[in-house]
Amino acid sequence: MLAPQSHEKLLTVIDLPQPTGADLWPPEDDRPAARLHKPLRALVGAAELILAALAVWGVFACWKAGVVPVRITYGDTTLESQRYFGGPLAGAIGLGTLAAILVVDAIRQFLLAVRTRRRKPKEPRN
Repeated sequence: MLAPQSHEKLLTVIDLPQPTGADLWPPEDDRPAARLHKPLRALVGAAELILAALAVWGVFACWKAGVVPVRITYGDTTLESQRYFGGPLAGAIGLGTLAAILVVDAIRQFLLAVRTRRRKPKEPRN
């Protein structure tokens, strides 16, 4: 048999005055805004493209190591097949993913390197 459930009584909430004033907010940050336009980012993008090219080369090397042809000859019959090794194939997939990420980030770095700066608003002519 279940015990009867008792209900809690809520105590009266006391409405305290809330603090107000300028001391509640943190002071404004006086530092200049971060610049995204940095021409040296082009060098970072170029380095990432070189690393991506090396990763693609590694993809082909790993894939070639992961697929091995097997040829069995018995009398006049020749059976050809392929044997797949998971480790090198997984490495090839991982390097391909890394190369794709590096290319996307290199594009981002190049765009940030060549992005134009904001123009100052023109003063009205009298």
